[in-house]
Amino acid sequence: MAETVHLTHRRVLNIALPIVLSNATVPILGAVDTGVVGQIGLAAPIGAVGIGAIILTALYWIFGFLRMGTVGLTGQALGSGDSDEVQAMLSRALMIGGAAGFCVILMQLPLFWAAFHLSPASAEVEGMARSYMRIRVYSAPAAIALYGITGWLIAQERTRGVLVLQLWMNLLNIVLDLWFVLGLDWGVEGVAFATFLAEWSGLGLGLWLCRDGFAGDAWRRFDNVFNTRRLKRMLLVNIDILIRSLLLQAMFVSFLFLGSDFGDVELAANQILLQFLEITAYALDGFAFAAEALVGQALGARNRLRLRRAALISSFWSAIWVVLLTLAFMLYGGKIIDIMTTAPEVREAARTYLGYMIAAPALGIAAWMFDGIFIGATRTKDMRNMMAISAVVYLISLAVLLPTFGNHGLWISLLISFVARGVTLALRYPALEQEAA
Repeated sequence: MAETVHLTHRRVLNIALPIVLSNATVPILGAVDTGVVGQIGLAAPIGAVGIGAIILTALYWIFGFLRMGTVGLTGQALGSGDSDEVQAMLSRALMIGGAAGFCVILMQLPLFWAAFHLSPASAEVEGMARSYMRIRVYSAPAAIALYGITGWLIAQERTRGVLVLQLWMNLLNIVLDLWFVLGLDWGVEGVAFATFLAEWSGLGLGLWLCRDGFAGDAWRRFDNVFNTRRLKRMLLVNIDILIRSLLLQAMFVSFLFLGSDFGDVELAANQILLQFLEITAYALDGFAFAAEALVGQALGARNRLRLRRAALISSFWSAIWVVLLTLAFMLYGGKIIDIMTTAPEVREAARTYLGYMIAAPALGIAAWMFDGIFIGATRTKDMRNMMAISAVVYLISLAVLLPTFGNHGLWISLLISFVARGVTLALRYPALEQEAA
């Protein structure tokens, strides 16, 4: 179990940096998946793997609340010295993840039908994508349960374990990709089998990393795991996070749909610039996760000063990364755009809106960091409500700015929603500290 007394800069970095490194491996795997099927020499397999992966990732991320809720609740149990509850949280997370995964398997036909109805593809691409998804969906219990395992490890500051887990899964996936597709000529199905095996092996490794959670009998005692009061609290926390995440997803989906109204060039430029936001999110995740773990522990210990110090130190290092990202985007943003596309008109359009991406890290840091702080404190009702307010601000901004400023108005509205989320959560922060007191 993590020691919960001394809060230092080094401790925050020990939590955050493994997460940053872990996140850096995610786009590498996507590039390998695309590159391997690209060796087949046809466009359809590339599109099939792309659309299939997007659909399954979106389905699984509906249950992303499991990671966030597990961090906060486990961290608080750890801070209060309740080791039985720490073990019970692992059992609950695994049961919920497994049950959710089996529900996805049982509901795969209507879910896939709805996904392709919303995002239609050619008959050839859809057929290949369905073959891919029919294989990968059977690792849904493992993929979703891993959200809970990751959250449980982060709550205890064991992010090196998270890094090991991510590296293992991605490296195995890459090796199997190369073997199944290039060696055995299994095509799209080979990519699916590689991910299927990587996710189930990842679950096995994750359980081994959590083996101390199965010491003793607290993890399997019925009265402990199925404590009605704690199950109800976990349910409420997870529902709030789910609503918050759905509102956030709806904003980004609407952003993409509205961007398509300005033509293919603007749509492509927006898609490229969204990768800058992905880079920012991946870079700041580590410090938000550090805040989740340390704030959760401080709240569990009812230590207001430690909670404040956890928020300040994690935000300090996040701000340093924001400065570095801003400078990188200013100096190399154009070169990054050129790497992502060779189309001259798309390059020109993306450069037109690059300024918004240079501003995004600074305008979004409060939203990202307060998310981590409020997750750790399980103040999820505030997260849900402030996200709803931010969504309304986004819609109002669109109504005012879109008719006059077009795609510029779309980007400005998105950035305004980031600021709104950060400001509204900041206004709720004093109540969070009061709870710790």
